[in-house]
Amino acid sequence: MLYQLHELQRAFLNPMTAFAEAGAKAFSDPHSPLAYMPFANRVAAGYELFFRLGKEYEKPEFGLHTTIIEGREVPVVEKVVLQKPFCRLIHFERFLPAKRPADPVVLVFAPLSGHHSTLLRDTVRQLIVAHDVYITDWVDARMVPLAEGPFHLDDYIEYAQEFIRLLGPDVHCISVCQPTAPVLAAISLMATAKDPKLPRSMTMMGGPIDPRRSPTAVNTLAVTKPFSWFENNVIYSVPANYPGYLRRVYPGFLQHAGFVAMNPDRHLESHWDFYLDLVKGDDEDAQAHRKFYDEYNAVLDMPAEYYLDTIKTVFQDHAMPLGTWKVRDQPVLPADIRTVALFTIEGELDDISGSGQTEAAQGLCAGIPKTHKQHFTAPQCGHYGIFSGRRWREVIYPRIHDFIRKYA
Repeated sequence: MLYQLHELQRAFLNPMTAFAEAGAKAFSDPHSPLAYMPFANRVAAGYELFFRLGKEYEKPEFGLHTTIIEGREVPVVEKVVLQKPFCRLIHFERFLPAKRPADPVVLVFAPLSGHHSTLLRDTVRQLIVAHDVYITDWVDARMVPLAEGPFHLDDYIEYAQEFIRLLGPDVHCISVCQPTAPVLAAISLMATAKDPKLPRSMTMMGGPIDPRRSPTAVNTLAVTKPFSWFENNVIYSVPANYPGYLRRVYPGFLQHAGFVAMNPDRHLESHWDFYLDLVKGDDEDAQAHRKFYDEYNAVLDMPAEYYLDTIKTVFQDHAMPLGTWKVRDQPVLPADIRTVALFTIEGELDDISGSGQTEAAQGLCAGIPKTHKQHFTAPQCGHYGIFSGRRWREVIYPRIHDFIRKYA
């Protein structure tokens, strides 16, 4: 019923946000006489703030149409190479000179944890300069018809294996945040089966391999609430106005509320600063605010089965570090991985995946020689800084570049 009430509220707000958008333009457009009235800038700022607080945010575009390689601008085309019911595998194809040596193939596993894969735009933008990049683009579960069946954590792992086999064996896997655990499970199962398409390397960034280490607010919530609490309080059915009608999901709007609740003061201050920037006419800072929240506020619904499986397997049972994880009755044994190089990366100030949670993979992958393993903790770096922003570009990416080149 909560989802239906949310949709009713959205329908009620739509005309109001449209009016606010028109008002903001009317009081700020230099061709409008209203823009020259006293306090017009404050009225326009108030209208735009209301518009952005009430509007519905659609999935953003990657918008990566060119890149600079060896001083030359190179066209980039986004292509879907494999379409699954719950995921699209996207290739950022670069039009390079025919005689240029091929770059390493990189498969980026984007999180299926609320935001769209475009959250990793900065990650991809940097990688495509020197790598042939593919990324998992997870589909909003409310857009997947019920006839496609459920989507469990085991299905996620099988998707990961299918993508790796499609691009392997010379592929390098990068998993960011949530996918680190299921991607490690997928590669472990492939190693146990002696799969010839094992990847060359796996880079794991800020993920919950062992959530017992330095637990954060996210980890604490998962273990202090019983499993039944999650089933009864965050899972709802998709309303009739979406293709996924009646599919059970963890709605994006609830996830977004949780994101904001983690740092409400910071978001309140950010919106107040946005209002002041509009009043002052500081277009650069105002545009930076719009750009950030266009991405941050765009969320997707997660399949209920996948979300609940993750809560239980990863965060409550700690199945990976305890060695109790099974996928279709097959044990997940990271120690069986011997030929895949491992690089774990953490942020010193990460408040989502605490210190040591990702590094735990180093001990679990005991079969990988020490010479083929490395770890890096990025100083003064929070969770999003691991894969986006200046520290990603200047501190973390160069290490990933060298690591991949070493094992290419």
